[in-house]
Amino acid sequence: MRFSVAGNLLGSLLIFIGLAQVFPLIWSIFYEKSDLYAFVISIITTLVVGLVLRKITNFKDDISLKESFAFASLSWIFAAGFGALPFYLSGALPSYVDAYFEAMSGFTTTGATVIENIEVLPHGILFWRSLTHWLGGMGIIALFVAVMPKLGARGMNLLKAEVPGPISDKVVPRVAETAKILWIIYILISALETILLMLSGFSLFDALTHTFATMATGGFSTKNLSVGAFNNPLAEIIIILFMFIAGGNFSLYYSLAKRKYKELLYDNEFRFYTFLVVFCIIIVTASLRIFHYNDLFLALRKAAFQVISIITTTGFTTDNFDAWSPLAKGILFSLMFIGGCGGSTAGAIKQIRILILIKHSFREIYKMIHPKAVIPLRVGNKVVTEEIVTNILGFMFLYLTIFVIASLTLASMGIDLISSLTAVAATLGNVGPGLGMVGPLNTYSPIPDLGKILLTLMMLIGRLEIYTVLVLLLPDYRRYRYRKGFKLF
Repeated sequence: MRFSVAGNLLGSLLIFIGLAQVFPLIWSIFYEKSDLYAFVISIITTLVVGLVLRKITNFKDDISLKESFAFASLSWIFAAGFGALPFYLSGALPSYVDAYFEAMSGFTTTGATVIENIEVLPHGILFWRSLTHWLGGMGIIALFVAVMPKLGARGMNLLKAEVPGPISDKVVPRVAETAKILWIIYILISALETILLMLSGFSLFDALTHTFATMATGGFSTKNLSVGAFNNPLAEIIIILFMFIAGGNFSLYYSLAKRKYKELLYDNEFRFYTFLVVFCIIIVTASLRIFHYNDLFLALRKAAFQVISIITTTGFTTDNFDAWSPLAKGILFSLMFIGGCGGSTAGAIKQIRILILIKHSFREIYKMIHPKAVIPLRVGNKVVTEEIVTNILGFMFLYLTIFVIASLTLASMGIDLISSLTAVAATLGNVGPGLGMVGPLNTYSPIPDLGKILLTLMMLIGRLEIYTVLVLLLPDYRRYRYRKGFKLF
């Protein structure tokens, strides 16, 4: 691998990160200014390191598959490393471990926080927390590819390594155009939500920060009690709608813009996603109506918000769901593993993988009765190859194995089992809040530093969907590069 290529691209990426910090700097100047110098130092440091990296390295014309994986993983590590500087330098977080945890949680759109009292933070820091969400939601590399056409066809490898969920087709033939279109759709929907939230009574600052967190399915709020602190039913309905949109495949929204309405209506994954959301809302609403609320509308409002927040891995809260019935909590815990659609900004396993595995399971049962039957596995009108099924089975095995090992490791640090299980599920799935010690009214601050480092790694692995990170740990990468079946779906 040519380290100069990865280094040069990382330098360009750090320049993007440094320039992005100018926006929270503006809010800092406009308001308290207590975090002004933290942003100035952070911007200068990030830009200088980025420029030096570009100066001492070179990028000619193309990037190999191996370099794509390296850059995809290192970009998030570096982004969080330098994105943590404002948190640390401003004193918002006392240790760099905490600051790095917060920054990684932001960029990976996890929404897990170690900040006990969010509302005392200056506006610049609050805006930067949410902006890291928004940049990481559609993907900082996707933005990078959009403005770096010299990456060539290999840019698709970067998109596949970064964009949440399995993607198999480009929206348009040119990779850079695909990235641009995805980002344009992302920006337009974000602008619409911001306007609607302002019309519902939010200030411009709160509307922007909550839009960033909603569209990125991140979950950072400007309030300790999250969205529930506003007690604004209209705003909750708006956020519910846009969380649901963010959990869908953005390629389908491009089809809508091209007036190809049937592609959305007849998309099997989107229909499965919609059915699962509605079904879970009905069950949780019934549970809340029986055990917690006398008002059916209030139960529906709480259930709808929390179900969509968890399945899209946003992590916003309007109620302490840790105090809900075991059935309701069990459903939310299960949804932490499922996530939204492929090609969305959501985390976790993704609807398309679940759908394919369900179809695969039924096919295997049928083949037990008809062993000689040749039954192609279809999703809609597309045939799913055995290579893709094998890849998904491998992904599921790795996902569950990592979940079990990380949960037991966290439990060995003295964390109770429920907190350990849900903390790992919430960070690996980029959800945010869990249950117990890391419930919706708590933070991750009581977890020891070693545990925070572990959970930070879970965020990275979950955001890049395992393969992209783990492949770099292999002692001999080349033999895996050409192995049959090793292909990002």
